[in-house]
Amino acid sequence: MKTELSVVVLTKNSQDIIEDCLKSVYDWAGEIIVVDDMSIDKTIKIANKFTDKIYVKKWIREGSHRNYAYSLASYDYILSLDSDERVTLELKEEIIKIFKDGPGYLGYNIPHRNFIGNHWIKYGGWYPNAKLKMFAKAKFKYEEEAEYHPRAFLEGKTFTLKSDIIHYAYRDFQNLFSKLNHQTDFEAKKWVRDKRKMNFKICVFKMISRFLKFYITKKGHREGFIGFMMALASAQYQLMTYAKYWEIKNSQQGSKRLP
Repeated sequence: MKTELSVVVLTKNSQDIIEDCLKSVYDWAGEIIVVDDMSIDKTIKIANKFTDKIYVKKWIREGSHRNYAYSLASYDYILSLDSDERVTLELKEEIIKIFKDGPGYLGYNIPHRNFIGNHWIKYGGWYPNAKLKMFAKAKFKYEEEAEYHPRAFLEGKTFTLKSDIIHYAYRDFQNLFSKLNHQTDFEAKKWVRDKRKMNFKICVFKMISRFLKFYITKKGHREGFIGFMMALASAQYQLMTYAKYWEIKNSQQGSKRLP
């Protein structure tokens, strides 16, 4: 029996991972909508095995892109997935029960079981790491103008589910560093746009505090070497963002001195 729920999946050159994502919802979702960001691999061909509701749209800003994808949904409630995410059997049963009884909330936070390679990152604040992933279409939207990590707005109460989404966040360390480089491009632009007060001393302080928070306070050290690398990446995020912020500010000012 199909659930009165639209599953919206965003893709971009996802041929190696999209099939497992769609398989996890295919037999029970009311509809599956795939919005693809100009893939040049076999993503769309694979997705066609599971749904005929496939749309191609270039990703420009994350907020507006996600809002567009959600506007295509036919049902009142949406489950939002990225192609590197999977619904567990336990979560499937929990969601089916919600719709059998009738949703009691306008939004549902879902714990994420994040992986790097085949390693589940349990410490450092990475689990349960619940995110708002299922919501009433009419009451939810993302910040339109945000290029990356937009703020979410929901008119109503939320509830956190017990079961997990499996998230293959990073294939390996190379993929982690690649994503870090991509993400900090947008973060640096955001700092400039928002006129963030930032200097090298603040950057160093944030690097140290982020590392210690992940590695010590939230017990990331229990992950061994992977925990150390994840803590280091958290600190590196601040340093890389600041370096790019510094370049943008100085190019605007025609100077090469530290701000």
